[in-house]
Amino acid sequence: MLAASSSEADSATKEWKHKRNCAISPRQFVLFYLSLAAVSLGVALIAAWRGGWLVLPFTGLDLLVVGVAFVIHARHATDYEVIRLSPVSLVVEQRSAQRLTQYEFNPRWVRIDIEKPPRMRIVLRSGSRSVTVGAYLAPHRRETLARELRRCLAQQA
Repeated sequence: MLAASSSEADSATKEWKHKRNCAISPRQFVLFYLSLAAVSLGVALIAAWRGGWLVLPFTGLDLLVVGVAFVIHARHATDYEVIRLSPVSLVVEQRSAQRLTQYEFNPRWVRIDIEKPPRMRIVLRSGSRSVTVGAYLAPHRRETLARELRRCLAQQA
């Protein structure tokens, strides 16, 4: 998602917010897992009742592994990145799982580099510091973001 907005109080401030594309809400995710567990346990109990008792521990192991994978996915479902440009600073805020990281640059000193395909990552550099942005964007949208950032930074100068 690519979004740019200007605040009314300071017309020179721009903000871009990118977040993961999640097609299912956390509540729907839990309901899906519970229904999966109910069906799996139902089939395992029927198999155990008919003499296939080894199906139960493997079903439990399967549900545990799928549950761990779902928890890992759910931790990253709300990841996002915000880029704020004002006349005095360029702030990049990135949230990954439970970790929030913030980078602040002087907008007059920032250089924007785009890596070559297939990655096409956008790297903001200032002195010895750098940060990669646009991870949640499609490659063709990364080029658009880089152009727009360059244009806005040029207007700040």
